[in-house]
Amino acid sequence: MADEKVQFGKDRSEGVVDVGLIVISHFENPAKDVALEFLSDVLKWKKKCIIPTSTILGAYHILTRYLKVEKVSAYEALTRTLKTRSPAFYEDISVDTVLDSLTNALGYNIESWDGYIIALAKKFKATIYTVDLKLMRKVRDVPVVNPIPEKNLRRVQSMVKSALGYIV
Repeated sequence: MADEKVQFGKDRSEGVVDVGLIVISHFENPAKDVALEFLSDVLKWKKKCIIPTSTILGAYHILTRYLKVEKVSAYEALTRTLKTRSPAFYEDISVDTVLDSLTNALGYNIESWDGYIIALAKKFKATIYTVDLKLMRKVRDVPVVNPIPEKNLRRVQSMVKSALGYIV
């Protein structure tokens, strides 16, 4: 599987994984086990979802800047995930996709990163898997699903809010 590459025209992707699920999978929290199980299925291509490699960069930023995870710990956890060389990793960001992403960001009044996730979901006719409740409320033309049970997610949000004073 290490050298297997998904041919996105032939291997239909059923979903796009957002950064929040990567974050929750890589630090101690009440939803980590559920998020890891979901991520494991994606990495093993049991659940045919793509993970934009840029989500790893975003996860590092969130883990170290906002959640105060030690940089070495975040690095080691995220590089272990990348070293699986999973066929789920999606490495391309074309100019057309960036244009679509910016259009989505403007149209939905969201961050450009979220616009990118929407652009990929539209491109692959796929579901967005996210813990971003704002995105779930704003996006209507693409299926958006939170794979984390609500009680677990509330506990994570409460933990983050008490640590930071707000939810990221």
